[in-house]
Amino acid sequence: MLQIAVDVGGTFTDVVAARDDQPVFAIKVPSTPLHLVDGVLEGVRAILDLIGADAEEVGRFVHGTTTGTNAVLERKGATTAILTTEGFEDVLELGRLRRSALYDLFTDAETPVFLAPRRRRFGIPERVDAEGRVIKALDREAVRRTITHAVENHAIESVAVCYLFSFLNPVHEQLTRDIVAEVDSDLSVSLSSEINPVFREYERTVVTAFDAYIKPVLSRYLNLLHDALGSLGVDVKLQLMQSRGGIASGLNALERPVQLLLSGPSAGVIGGKYEGQRANFGNVITFDMGGTSSDVALVREGQPLITTEAKIETFPLRVPMVDVNTIGAGGGSIAWIDQAGGLRVGPQSAGSDPGPACYPSGGVEPTVTDASLVLGYLNPVNFAGGRFKLNPTAAERSIERLSGALAMGVTHLALGIHRVVNANMADQIRLMSVKRGHDPRKFALVAFGGAGPVHGGPLAADIGIPALVVPEKPGVLSAFGLLAAPIEHDHMRTFVARVDDVDVNEMRETFGELHRRGLTAMEAEDIPADAVQVLYSADMRYVGQSYELEVDVPTIMDVSTPDELLRRFHLAHEQVYAHAAPENAVEIVNLRAVHRVVPTPPSARPPHLDPGAAPAARSQGVRTAIFAEYPDGVETPIFDRGGLPPGAELKGPAIVEQPDTTIVVYPGHTCRVCDSGLLTMSFALSDQLPRQATV
Repeated sequence: MLQIAVDVGGTFTDVVAARDDQPVFAIKVPSTPLHLVDGVLEGVRAILDLIGADAEEVGRFVHGTTTGTNAVLERKGATTAILTTEGFEDVLELGRLRRSALYDLFTDAETPVFLAPRRRRFGIPERVDAEGRVIKALDREAVRRTITHAVENHAIESVAVCYLFSFLNPVHEQLTRDIVAEVDSDLSVSLSSEINPVFREYERTVVTAFDAYIKPVLSRYLNLLHDALGSLGVDVKLQLMQSRGGIASGLNALERPVQLLLSGPSAGVIGGKYEGQRANFGNVITFDMGGTSSDVALVREGQPLITTEAKIETFPLRVPMVDVNTIGAGGGSIAWIDQAGGLRVGPQSAGSDPGPACYPSGGVEPTVTDASLVLGYLNPVNFAGGRFKLNPTAAERSIERLSGALAMGVTHLALGIHRVVNANMADQIRLMSVKRGHDPRKFALVAFGGAGPVHGGPLAADIGIPALVVPEKPGVLSAFGLLAAPIEHDHMRTFVARVDDVDVNEMRETFGELHRRGLTAMEAEDIPADAVQVLYSADMRYVGQSYELEVDVPTIMDVSTPDELLRRFHLAHEQVYAHAAPENAVEIVNLRAVHRVVPTPPSARPPHLDPGAAPAARSQGVRTAIFAEYPDGVETPIFDRGGLPPGAELKGPAIVEQPDTTIVVYPGHTCRVCDSGLLTMSFALSDQLPRQATV
C-alpha cells in the first residue's frame, strides 16, 4: 500500500510517501496560503512523479493542517451564535480572574468575545440542577424564535449550545439540536455535552464556541481537498492529525473539529517518538528547532506527555494535546545587548523575510544562523540542498556590529551567541523534564528541524542527556510522524466522588459508556473492536485542590480496588510536586477512555548485512570550523550523509551535510550510523551539574 502524508506549514508543505519495504521518500513544495489545497495537490503530484507511482495506488492519505488554527488567529471563522441557560449569557465575557499580565492596568480583555459578541449570545429558558435533574423544561418555542432571529438578523452559520450542567444531563442540548435542524438544516451545531462534557462553565463554553467557530471552515476545506484529490485519482478516506497526537478520519474529526486546533507540533513529537524507538530508546525528549522557535516535548515509556491545560493565544482550550513547550529560539533568533550590557538571543526573530543577514535578501541584525556560518558549521554554497547561497561576509558584518560593544572578536562572539541560545533551550528542556519529576539523564534527545542537529550535541551534553538521535530526514519529520501516529479517539465525562466513598458499580458503568462511544468511533474508521487498545484513566486531586492529575486505570475491573487508585495518585503527586499527603482525602473529578490502534508504520531501511568490521566513512573535504575547544579553528572533515554506510563511526569534530539540515559532531562526541539509517551520538558526560552559560 502506498501511504502519503502531507503537513502544511506557513512556508513549505512537506510531503512524504512510503510503500512496502521501499525507503521513505520526501519532498518540500511552497505552501499556497490563499488556496492551501493547491499546495497540497502540487506536493502530491511531485511525490508521485518522484517515486513513479499512479494516484490510484494511494491506499492511505494522512493530513496535518492549520486551517482551523489560522481561522482563529486571523478571525476568519464562521459567524457563530451561543445558546446558553437564561441568565448565563455573559459567561464567555466574564471569564476567570487570571490574567497573563497581572499588573498591567491597560491590558486587553483575555476572553474570546470575538467568537460571539453579546448580540449573538442568547439565553434560553431551561434548567438542570447540579445533580442532573431537570427542574425547568426546555422552552422549545424560545429556541425556535431565537434561531430564526439569529439567522435573519445576524446571518449565523453555526450554533454553540452550552446549557448549565448539561454534562450531567444532555437532554436539553440534544433537543435544541433537533429544533435548530428543523429551522435551518444548513446550520452547524456544537453541543458542549459532546464536545467537552466536563465541569467548569467558562472553559466548557470557550471550547464549544471554538468548535462551532471553526467547524464550517474546516468542513469546506476538507470537502475541497477531497474533491481535488478525487480529480487527481486519489480515492481514499482523509485522515487528520489531532492535538492529542492521534489521527482520525475526516468525518470523525468533524464531529469535534476543536480537537484539530493545536495539532501542529504533535506530528513532530510522534515522529520523534518513533525514531527514538527505532534507536531502542523508549524515553526521549523531542527537540524541534526551526527558524523562529524551538518545540520541546517529552515521551516516557513510549507515550508522549498529555495536557488538558492548553491555550490558543491567551484563551483556554480544554482539549487533550501533546504537552509541547515552545521557546523563541531558532535559527533566525536575533542576538542583542540588554541595558546591563549582557548578550541576549531572541525571542525576536528575523523570520524568513528579511531573514538572517547571510540570506540573499537578509536583514542586518545578527542571528543564530549567521553565527553558525561564521563558525564554519554551514556550507555557504550548499545550504538547504543548494537552493540558495549564503553570504559569509554579511554574516560577519552583522556580528561585528555587536562585537565592539562587548569588546570581543567576531568568532568569540559567534561562540557566545551559540552558548546563550543553547542555554535558553536547555532551560526549556529542564522545565519539561525536571519540573515534571523526570530525570533527563534517563532520556535520549531526538533533534530535528532545520537547526536542531546543529545544536543538539552540546545541548544534550550540557543537560546530561547521554545520547542524541538524528532522524534520516529531520526537516520533514513532522510529515513522517503523520504516518507513524496511532488512530485514536478519546472521550471523557465528569464523575465527582471521593475515593473512600465511590460507588464502584457506577464508576464501572461510566467507563462502560465511554468504552461504547469509543468503539462506535472506531467502527466509523472501519476498525474491528478486537483490534482496539483501550486506555482508562481518572483525573484525581486532593479535596480542596483546583488542579487534577491524570492517573492510569489499567482495566475497568481495577476500579473495584479504590486503594490501588489512591496508591497511584499519591505516587503521581510525589513525582510531579515532590510531596504527597496520604492522610488527606482524595477525590475523582473526571473519567476518560482512549481508544487506539497503531497502524503499520513505514518499514525501516534493510539492515547492514556485513557482519565484519564497520566500513569507513569517506570525507568529502575539509572546512575550518571553530569550537570552544578550538577557538582559532580546526580543519574539520565534511561528510555527505547519503554516503555514510551503516556501521560507520565519526569522531568529532566532524560535519555531516544533507539537503534538509546540517549535523555537527562536536569535539569529544562520537557519531555512529545505525543499520536503520539513524545517526546516534554519545558524549563524555561530567558528573557535575551543568552550569548556566555566561558570556
